[in-house]
Amino acid sequence: MNYGRIKYFNIEGSRVEITFENAVGYITAVTEEIINIFSPFKPECNHSFAIEGDKSRNVHVIANMVGNYIVISTSKLAIYVYDNFQTQIMTSDGTLICRDYKGEREAQGAAIITQEAIEQARMEGHAMSDGIAHHKIEVLKCMEGSECFYGLGDKYNFLNKKGYAFEMWNSDIPDPHYESMPSLYKSIPFLIVHREKVDYGIFFDNHHRTQFDLGKENAGYYSFSADDGDLNYYVISGDSIKSVVSGYTYLTGTTPLPQLWTLGYQQCRWSYENRDELMSVAVSMRKNEIPCDVLYCDIDYMDDFKVFTWGEKQYPQHREMIDTLSEHGFKVVTIIDPGVKKEEGYSVYDEGVRNDFFVHGTDGRIYENVVWPGDSVFPDFGRRAVRNWWADKQRIMTDDGVAGIWNDMNEPASFRGEIPEDVVFCDEERKTTHSEMHNVYGSLMSKATYEGIRRHTGKRPFVITRACYSGAQKYTTGWTGDNQSHWSHLRYSIAQMCSLGLSGMAFIGSDVGGFGSDCTPELLCRWTQVGCFTPLFRNHAAKGTRHQEPWAFDQQTLDICRKYIRLRYRLIPYLYDCFHETESTGLPVFRPLVLEFQKDKNVLEINDQFMVGQWLMVAPIVDQGRVSRDVYLPKGCNWYDFHTGERFPGGTRILREAPLDTCPIYVREGAVLPMWPVMNYVGEKKVDCLELVVYGGDGEYLHYQDNGTDFAYRDGEYNLYRFVSKRGCLSVELVNAGYAERYERFKINLSGKLFNVKFTGRRLNAIR
Repeated sequence: MNYGRIKYFNIEGSRVEITFENAVGYITAVTEEIINIFSPFKPECNHSFAIEGDKSRNVHVIANMVGNYIVISTSKLAIYVYDNFQTQIMTSDGTLICRDYKGEREAQGAAIITQEAIEQARMEGHAMSDGIAHHKIEVLKCMEGSECFYGLGDKYNFLNKKGYAFEMWNSDIPDPHYESMPSLYKSIPFLIVHREKVDYGIFFDNHHRTQFDLGKENAGYYSFSADDGDLNYYVISGDSIKSVVSGYTYLTGTTPLPQLWTLGYQQCRWSYENRDELMSVAVSMRKNEIPCDVLYCDIDYMDDFKVFTWGEKQYPQHREMIDTLSEHGFKVVTIIDPGVKKEEGYSVYDEGVRNDFFVHGTDGRIYENVVWPGDSVFPDFGRRAVRNWWADKQRIMTDDGVAGIWNDMNEPASFRGEIPEDVVFCDEERKTTHSEMHNVYGSLMSKATYEGIRRHTGKRPFVITRACYSGAQKYTTGWTGDNQSHWSHLRYSIAQMCSLGLSGMAFIGSDVGGFGSDCTPELLCRWTQVGCFTPLFRNHAAKGTRHQEPWAFDQQTLDICRKYIRLRYRLIPYLYDCFHETESTGLPVFRPLVLEFQKDKNVLEINDQFMVGQWLMVAPIVDQGRVSRDVYLPKGCNWYDFHTGERFPGGTRILREAPLDTCPIYVREGAVLPMWPVMNYVGEKKVDCLELVVYGGDGEYLHYQDNGTDFAYRDGEYNLYRFVSKRGCLSVELVNAGYAERYERFKINLSGKLFNVKFTGRRLNAIR
């Protein structure tokens, strides 16, 4: 859009309204370091599905006209606004953060091709473009030359996305994913830009179909654009990538503490088709001494695929079955899709029709498409009344003893072609179209599910979603969708999950072993070694593929999978501490090395190593046949081999032998790792003795303890311990004592020596 020249401006509080010749723009200082740039193109939909509540702080803003441009200042930033609503943002000390590109768009290096040649290529099925695609809203930012681009959610791509282009349009793609795919299941339009000494984020809060081009079109600029909605984006400045991620999650919300059992191992398949098959999996888990907390029921548990029902033929007496599983330490999680079977007499369908809760076609009739139940209709989750209705439906499952809900197919997916973009959806009571609500549909479904489980159980809800938009991390866990049993999918899953973490979604995972295709014993071993460290640790396989439970292959595979699943249970207190940090800071559990060591240029594009919290680094094998690998140990500290205790200096590369039963793991110097004894499921044993593994060097660690179930911790019912390792001594202090159950003893592993220590008070000093 051509805004024209600046005519005048008004300042009101922390917002500056700028009137141009042809339009109006707004610059708002949300905080001293977060700036919102906004111009209304579609005023009737001017609200955010990602940002809930008022995030604005009392920011003192100064604005002055200097010649033909405006300078807007906070204590941390200076925003220069020029004609045509072009901006340049700098720190208060004069460091350039970002600036708009003032040239014309040009496809750099584009081949000259005739229309005839384009049509010939299309005849064979090649996707061909006629040239640059222009959009209603376009923002071009200058490329300064040394950028790394991180974030953007679950894109199947490398950690640094420079040189690629992407689309934000939630898409169900069961075919094998590849590195240049423009879109997948989630739309998280949050981009982190890292240059030497400069870090900032761009959150383009536009939930319509949007595009990001990160230098693919032209190395001189990167861009983001939209087909509809408003010009509405946030520039989030910070002194590190960590501070940018925290700024983004300040706006969109952080991931809350999960229930402790959700951090255990989880076993799924499409499908365990009947009660006997599911029960046999439970028996095999305990018989083979494999810890496991969760078993899943995929779509075949339902009566003719009708949501909120059980098929009595395949799952008779399901309540008794769930009770029996519970007695043996298993939780049951069931899938719920949005597609409601069109069938008179089916209560969910009848209620939805009676109350006008389903989306409509342009002809005014309820819109129908085909999903698993056959002819299906779709709840209009944009309306509060519909979300409340759906939330109440969760009680059907929770009263049966179901512990969590898995929301799938909620892009929304459909079998008779994608739902047309002009189908009538609602944004509350305002009628709009599928094109506007598509990307937020999964988020709204997950929010309704979360609120229903919380309302009917009082517990922290366990909700999993395939599709969502920014901000969904407040309500749901996510996974990377329908991957394949391919080595490339294992390899790329690491960057995928790191990117999701940087994009605010801390509770994430990837289907261990791969969902589609047939897994091999070696691939399952290596994938289980990665899954051991992912927040969501779920093995899942598709109908028609070979079984990939840990015992499905041979004794060696079983032994290796058991070894790393048991290690997972040893590390649950550490993972729970990471989630405690996540809720307060927004920082992810599963992290790229660059988040911790961004000053080390060697880590900027490492795709096959990752951090778990700030203390553990994992360098898994992700290629078939490999039994050793190059491991980079970041600068700034010494590192300890988790398996051998051997110490290595940072800033070095080592060749680590890694036979099939070994995943290279390293611990940062100064760590004090809390560990549990191995158990068959979370809660099987009361943990009154916490093992602390202390690594050389000085360090401080905070350990968190609560009931692991409900929200009492938000009223102060938790314990917080501070462990300080300094000059060969360890001090233990209870700094918050709000939870009645406490550790009675500590088993301290200091330089390989074990000590049993009784904890009798609030402080324990100098344990040698």
